[in-house]
Amino acid sequence: MRKFVVTIAIATLSFSSFAQIVSLSHDEIKKLKTQIKNDGQTKKLYQGFEKSALNYLNESPSPIDTIRTEGLLKGNPKKEKTRLALADMNKMFAMALQYRITDDRKYLNKCAEFLGAWAKINKPNGDPIDDTNLDKSIEAYDLVKNDLSSADKKRVDRWLSETARAEINSKRMKAGRATAINNWNAHRLKVVGEIGYTLNNQEFIKWTIDNLKSHININLYPDGTSLDFKERDAMHYHIYDLEPMLKLAIMIDRAKGPNFYTYQSPKGSSIKKSVEWLIPYINGEKQHEEYVNTTVKFDRDRAKNNEPGFAPGSMFKPDLALPVLKLSVYFDGKHADLLKEVNNNAINWQMVLDEIQRRNN
Repeated sequence: MRKFVVTIAIATLSFSSFAQIVSLSHDEIKKLKTQIKNDGQTKKLYQGFEKSALNYLNESPSPIDTIRTEGLLKGNPKKEKTRLALADMNKMFAMALQYRITDDRKYLNKCAEFLGAWAKINKPNGDPIDDTNLDKSIEAYDLVKNDLSSADKKRVDRWLSETARAEINSKRMKAGRATAINNWNAHRLKVVGEIGYTLNNQEFIKWTIDNLKSHININLYPDGTSLDFKERDAMHYHIYDLEPMLKLAIMIDRAKGPNFYTYQSPKGSSIKKSVEWLIPYINGEKQHEEYVNTTVKFDRDRAKNNEPGFAPGSMFKPDLALPVLKLSVYFDGKHADLLKEVNNNAINWQMVLDEIQRRNN
C-alpha cells in the first residue's frame, strides 16, 4: 500500500499544472478520436452525441442564482425550477467535449457563453447536495479552460473558487452536525476536490485529501457498511455516499496521488470494503427492503409524497447500484462482468468516455 503522506502527494500533483484531471486529458481525447474513427459502435454513439451538441448551439443558458434540490419534495416549484436550469450542465459539457474533438471554435464560444452566464448569476450557498449538481459544468471547464479568454477564465475561476470556499466554510460542516459526517460530506469533498484539480488549487486539494481520510474513518465501517446505511436502512444512501467518494478517488489517482480505493482508515474501514459489501445485493445473493427502519423524517415524507422507491419495504433494485459499479471498475476490473450483466450489456456515450479514462489507469 502506498504511503499516505500529504506533503508527498501534493508535491507529485504540482507537475500537472492545468492538466485535465477531472475530464479527459489531451492524450485521452486523441484516443477517443481514433476510436470514433475506427470502432463502429463508438461512431454510432458519437453521432447521437454530435447531433445533440449541434442542437445546443441554438440554445441559450438558463442559470439560476441558487440551486435548490436538497430537502425538497418532488413537485416543489423551487426544485422544478432547478431541474430545468440544471439541463445546462450537460449542454456545456457536450459543447466542451465537441470542441475538443472537432477543434471547431463555435462550440468553445457557446460553452464559454454558458459557463459565463452561470458564473455571473449563480451564488454558492455551501450546500453540497445542491452543489453536487455542478459536476458537468466543472468537467466542461476542465476541458476548455486553457482556451478561454482571460476575462472568461477569471470569471469562472472566481465562481468555482467561491463555491469551494462556501463548502469548506459552511455551517453544515461544523462539528456535531450530522451533515459533517454523512453523505453530505462525501459530496462536499468531491465538489471541493474536483474544483481543486480543475483550478490546480493546492489548498483545496490538500483540504480534500486530509478530510477524505477522516471521512472514510468516520463514515465507513470495517464490515463494509456505512453510517448512511445505518441511519437510512437503505442501499440507496450507501450508494449515494460511495459514488462521490469513488469519483474523488479516481481524480486523486489520475493526479498520481494516493490510492484511496484500497486505503484503510485507522479503524480498518475502506471504500473497497464498502463496495464489496454491496456486491451480494447487486448480484442477487442477498435482498434488502429499503427504508424500513430509517431514522430520517425526509425519507418518510417522500414516501407519503408517493415518490418511487421510497416506500418502506420497497425492494432494492440492483440497477440502482450502476453508478458505483461504473466507477469501481476503474480500480477493480473484476466488477466488469457484473456491470455488463446489471446494465444488460448496454453501452452509452458516457461509458465510452469512462472506458477511455480506465485504459490510462
